[in-house]
Amino acid sequence: MLSRQFVRENPDVVRDALEKKGVDADLDRILEVDEEWRDLKRRGDDLRHERNEVSSEIGELKQEGKEEAAQEAIERSQSLKDELADVEARADDLEGELERLLLTLPQIPQDEVPVGADESENVERRREGFDDLRELPDEVVPHYDLGEDLDVLDFERGAKVSGGGFYFAKGAGARLEHALIQFMLDVHREQGYVDVFPPIPVNSASMEGTGQFPKFVEDAYRVGGVNEADYDDDDLWLLPTAEVPVTNMYRDEILLGEDLPLKHQAYSPNFRREAGEHGTETRGIVRVHQFNKVEMVNFVRPEESAERFEGLVDEAEEVLRRLELPYRILEMCTGDLGFTQAKKYDLEVWAPGDDMDEGPAEGGRWLEVSSVSNFEGFQARRAGIRYRPEPHESAEYLHTLNGSGLAVPRVVVAILEYYQNEDGTVDVPAALQPYMGGQTVIEGREKVGESALGAGEGDDA
Repeated sequence: MLSRQFVRENPDVVRDALEKKGVDADLDRILEVDEEWRDLKRRGDDLRHERNEVSSEIGELKQEGKEEAAQEAIERSQSLKDELADVEARADDLEGELERLLLTLPQIPQDEVPVGADESENVERRREGFDDLRELPDEVVPHYDLGEDLDVLDFERGAKVSGGGFYFAKGAGARLEHALIQFMLDVHREQGYVDVFPPIPVNSASMEGTGQFPKFVEDAYRVGGVNEADYDDDDLWLLPTAEVPVTNMYRDEILLGEDLPLKHQAYSPNFRREAGEHGTETRGIVRVHQFNKVEMVNFVRPEESAERFEGLVDEAEEVLRRLELPYRILEMCTGDLGFTQAKKYDLEVWAPGDDMDEGPAEGGRWLEVSSVSNFEGFQARRAGIRYRPEPHESAEYLHTLNGSGLAVPRVVVAILEYYQNEDGTVDVPAALQPYMGGQTVIEGREKVGESALGAGEGDDA
């Protein structure tokens, strides 16, 4: 959230950010409301001062025996009180409107962020892991077909139980997801992260605090209600990312300078309605409505956030390095930066099973497995998270950063495709083998039920 003072003093900067990020917000109305609100606050101060003077005058007039003049002063005091009540009520209404309008303004991009209209103008910073690729089959089978062949992924039964966008991981597939989660948590513990196991439902105030609301209400899973209905601060939603509960742990609190930097990590299932919509890839587990993820959240002093951003990128990369998966790093341009971010890098792993026009020369496609973001003070201001640099100093807003460490299903996709063998088996990355009881190869499992025999369809016997 941008402060009203910043917006008031820098309207051209805010207008430029709206244009660069492609956000539609009524800045003129915000400035208009702010100006009227400030006028009313000044008028209220004047009325209070005048009423105090009249109140003093009443006592003096009564002491002097000037009852008629005292009565006139009493009536004047009451008139001032009534006018003040009207002014304060109007000011309160405007302040509420101003707070709501300020929530529609996006974060200001950092100066070095590349300017661009959309994802096609993101900037590739570097690639890693392509100098020593493992030997792949002549034709890499996409994960959705291979997963069903090995019976480690089950899309049909997932859709039957929960609808489209949900799946079962089975056997070695389920074990692989569990192994990845524990592996990622262990890697980040080495990097100084403190574990948090967050609640899954989060309230509306928390969603507003990290910037999911009001902009992305339609993408959330509401608990006990329809998304179109108005919501209160305490209405509950299934978390879209552990960023929401972990950041809001400290909502409306003051941390100490000695507490920072504070680094938390959290595993959670995540729920998003937008998956698979707007023409996106819907086959397999690239875009699903429920997915596992490890999230890293950092709370830092403002002067340390730029350096911590680079450190956070490296911490997310370490997972891919140890899994020996090829990947690249993209810097988001202004048009693809996101509502809350001042700067963002995406880590995209290489999945060789499906050729895409924007994929690398080696074929296949890129899958985003982490977005590393610097929010500066944007989330902290929305959530009221401050810190006191020194015990005797005033509290100020800290900076928040986060990054996935990593999104599990897409890493599964990369492993099934990149570690695939000619015979249809999949090698388990060396770093994961201890987490899978020493298993080195995923060979699949026998399917169960009549459907596994190709029988029973249309047969009541």
